[in-house]
Amino acid sequence: QVQLVESGGGLVQPGGSLRLSCAASGRTFSDYTMGWFRQAPGKEREFVTAISWSSRILFADSVKGRFTISRDGAKSTVYLQMNSLKPEDTAVYYCVADRYYYGSDYHRYDYWGQGTQVTVSS
Repeated sequence: QVQLVESGGGLVQPGGSLRLSCAASGRTFSDYTMGWFRQAPGKEREFVTAISWSSRILFADSVKGRFTISRDGAKSTVYLQMNSLKPEDTAVYYCVADRYYYGSDYHRYDYWGQGTQVTVSS
């Protein structure tokens, strides 16, 4: 089992920045793909980004150039740096992990955090 705990969400004005963190425990962090999905009210869950164990990175087109993902093996933590935030980025953000899958299909990720709310509003 892998446990994921997100932190760092909150309220930010349009154009602002936030950094989300996801602390993992329970298995060898370095063996896992880590990623982020988000879900806005009334909308489908949406892929944001993923980083593989070898640090290959995928981004959704909607966040490319504004968001970055990184991982710190010593802390078993993955970070999502969000810049130039827009109101349409408002959602609950979920950290995910999977030992074998690397991609944008949320059905394929075995482990999920509880989610953290990000609200972009003036």
